[in-house]
Amino acid sequence: MDAEGFGELLQQAEQLAAETEAVSELPHVERNLQEIQQAGERLRSRTLTRTSQDAADVKASILLGSRGLDIFHISQRLESLSAATTFEPLEPVKDTDIQGFLKNERDNALLSAIEESRRRTFLLAEEYHRESMLVQWEQVKQRVLHTLLGAGEDALDFSQDVEVQDALPKGDHPRKFIFTEKESIYIFNEKIVNGHIQPNLGDLCASVAESLDDKNVSDMWLMVKQMTDVLLVPAKDTLKSRTSVEMQMAFVRQALGFLENSYKNYTMVTVFGNLHQAQLGGVPGTYQLVRSFLNIKLPGPLPGMQDGEIEGHPVWAVIYYCLRCGDLNAAMQVVNKVQHQLGDFKTWFQEYMNSPDRRLSPASENKLRLHYRRVLRNSADPYKRAVYCLIGKCDISDNHGEVADKTEDYLWLKLNQVCFDDDGSSSPQDRLTLPQLQKQLLEDYGESHFSASQQPFLYFQVLFLTAQFEAAVAFLFRVERLRSHAVHVALVLYELRLLLKSSGQSAQLLSQEPGDPPMVRRLNFIRLLMLYTRKFESTDPREALQYFYFLRNEKDSQGENMFMRCVSELVIESREFDMLLGRLEKDGSRKPGVIDKFAGDTRAIISKVALEAENKGLFEEAVKLYELAKNPDKVLELMNRLLSPVIAQVSAPQSNKERLKNTAVAIAERYRSQGLAGEKSVDSTFYLLLDLMTFFDEYHVGHVDRAYDVMERLKLLPLSQDSVEERVAAFRNFSDEVRHNLSEVLLATMNILFTQYKRLKGAPAGTPGRPQRTIEDRDMVSNQLYYYYYYYYCYCYYYSTAQPGKSTHHLRWYDSLQHGRGHKRETGADGITDELRLRQHATARAHTHTHTHTVSFWRHNHTHIFICLPFCCIGYNIHQRVNRYIFMSHLYFVGLFCFVPICCFTFVSLMIWNKKVYFKLPFYLKALTFI
Repeated sequence: MDAEGFGELLQQAEQLAAETEAVSELPHVERNLQEIQQAGERLRSRTLTRTSQDAADVKASILLGSRGLDIFHISQRLESLSAATTFEPLEPVKDTDIQGFLKNERDNALLSAIEESRRRTFLLAEEYHRESMLVQWEQVKQRVLHTLLGAGEDALDFSQDVEVQDALPKGDHPRKFIFTEKESIYIFNEKIVNGHIQPNLGDLCASVAESLDDKNVSDMWLMVKQMTDVLLVPAKDTLKSRTSVEMQMAFVRQALGFLENSYKNYTMVTVFGNLHQAQLGGVPGTYQLVRSFLNIKLPGPLPGMQDGEIEGHPVWAVIYYCLRCGDLNAAMQVVNKVQHQLGDFKTWFQEYMNSPDRRLSPASENKLRLHYRRVLRNSADPYKRAVYCLIGKCDISDNHGEVADKTEDYLWLKLNQVCFDDDGSSSPQDRLTLPQLQKQLLEDYGESHFSASQQPFLYFQVLFLTAQFEAAVAFLFRVERLRSHAVHVALVLYELRLLLKSSGQSAQLLSQEPGDPPMVRRLNFIRLLMLYTRKFESTDPREALQYFYFLRNEKDSQGENMFMRCVSELVIESREFDMLLGRLEKDGSRKPGVIDKFAGDTRAIISKVALEAENKGLFEEAVKLYELAKNPDKVLELMNRLLSPVIAQVSAPQSNKERLKNTAVAIAERYRSQGLAGEKSVDSTFYLLLDLMTFFDEYHVGHVDRAYDVMERLKLLPLSQDSVEERVAAFRNFSDEVRHNLSEVLLATMNILFTQYKRLKGAPAGTPGRPQRTIEDRDMVSNQLYYYYYYYYCYCYYYSTAQPGKSTHHLRWYDSLQHGRGHKRETGADGITDELRLRQHATARAHTHTHTHTVSFWRHNHTHIFICLPFCCIGYNIHQRVNRYIFMSHLYFVGLFCFVPICCFTFVSLMIWNKKVYFKLPFYLKALTFI
């Protein structure tokens, strides 16, 4: 069967080959085995690339399956999800299926409510998220600003982005510290102001800190108190005093004393907390305390300890901890007990103990250092190496990490190795100066090494104990919740003259000035106080004033007293004028303010504040302040500037004019009763403006007779032909405040005369014996109107020619205003066709022209106007004379016949007199309009 099978297969192959050969369209492919293999490889590679995605899916399935995920069920759930964006019925509803339609509508309503609720929830979540981000960003910005203040532009440190939580007490609120420290500032200033002996501000703050349940704060102020308890070296400035050898040695001694006392207290707390293990006994003293402490710290024997033991403890460990507690006598007691085991150490230690500056002689120091290099450098006893490095001040590169496992221990070791005198016998590796230690701690290690963001008190202690007061204060000031402590520490240093201040107010908070020693930093004390008080000066200006009082002896770059400057800014910002500077009573006496307690001469401070208010445009406040400072000239000058724009306004309750009027009247009454007066010109202007205000008040309420009586008593305007030139000459003596209102005065007075004229014209004759009285009064009023017209144009001429430097915009504004009012008066009572109404219309038309051409017209053509005016006045007088007699005979046209020819004759004469008639024609048209 196998042969038959192969035979059939062969037959089919031959048949297939024959059929293939029969098809001539297909090409014949002739390849050997190698070519077929290469083609197969190419096909295989194409298949692999196509299935790479499938291979990736397989690998993903294997990975997820190894994590315990059911890939099959997850795939089914993903495929069952719908991507539909709207809710639609699962089954189609027929149009006649009412029940299904209602069911779908109900479901759609519920789903719509759910969707709306979901949308609102997302919107609220986004809004809360945005607000939270804004709050966090504000906090970040504040921290960045604080970093800029402390480090400057070239050394930005953004590592302070962690909130300081561990530094805060658990039971008290941080503001409690602020209040208590402010109380100490208040007590300190009270003692100084009242002339008592100046107390120690550091003692006050330390006593306040002891009452608080916060060990960090109390220890900080105890450290500040001890570090500042030094004798000042006489010097011209603080820099020389701070950099003197005596002062630096005193700082190192105080720092070592603080660290030794702190460690002794720590050992006592440890021992008394573990009395059973400590086995305290024997004669009370440091030696027994150290022995009990070692029972807790070193309960068993340690390998590598040398020179035996004392009462079960290593000799060098006992000596080291006696030195660490600051008791040299206890250490000497141990040395005496085992002196046969220590060799020459007893001699060296006795010399070290008797030295006032804790320093061996050069010969002994060299011997000890030589012995240390040869024998002890590689010793397995860390306590022996540490004691030798302390006594001989050698091997400063060794940090003794086996013994000094805390920052305080390391700092105590390094401060003991600091040298101040250079005898030339010490090699660089055995000499450590205080500036070198300061640079190592501040610049080489820095805040990141000490985790300053989590332990701000520790880093502040490191800087402060190495006499880097300014850098310590600047760092603590950057911590928001500890800023109050930083400011008060700076105040303590400032009062003790230990603070190095920046020479300029614009300097950074912490800066280094050219010419200073390498590790000397300066603190911008003025900027520190102003930044601190900025947060509460507007809400609590009394407290801000307490801090500004420390700047009473400081001056800015212009030589201005900083206390006065800060007080003026404080008063302007807080607007607490009465509380801070005092208040003026009705009888003229001054009620004292808070500033009276801090300054003997309050007038200078009040004058300074008043000048600041005046420069900032607060004229009403400046008036009150100048009145407090007893400066009537400035009071009246500013009141004139305030009253001038409002005297012509209509009075209304609670308006600016009413308020200024009440203030001005109160000032006038007070000055009259006290006999005070300012400069003659300013004083006369003030009372004239008050009278003009009375005039306008009477005018606006319709009391024209009272207003006219006021104007008659003021003698401001001409009431007769003889007084015109006199009033024009007196106009030159008026101040600008009066001149700017003269056009309003003229307009109001003309309206008053026009009202009187209408009333007199409509009134019957008084008595048969005096039938002409009303006519004479009316003629007098008409003549006064003419005088006012003439006076007004002289007023315009004065402003356009006599004072070319003065601004004339107010003339145009007043003319525009009068033009508008003239149009309103045209709608008055009907039937009045006399010359006064014609003149009123002519005035309104004249004001239309003067709105844009008054100044230029009078400036360039005043000569022609004054040539034309006399002729026109003659014609007008003839017209008035003729009219007086012709009025009763109703021959009015005869008066016009007498007036018009004279005006025409004048006009033609001027045209003939001027050769350039064509170019001057617009001028004559204007002249006729004005006339």
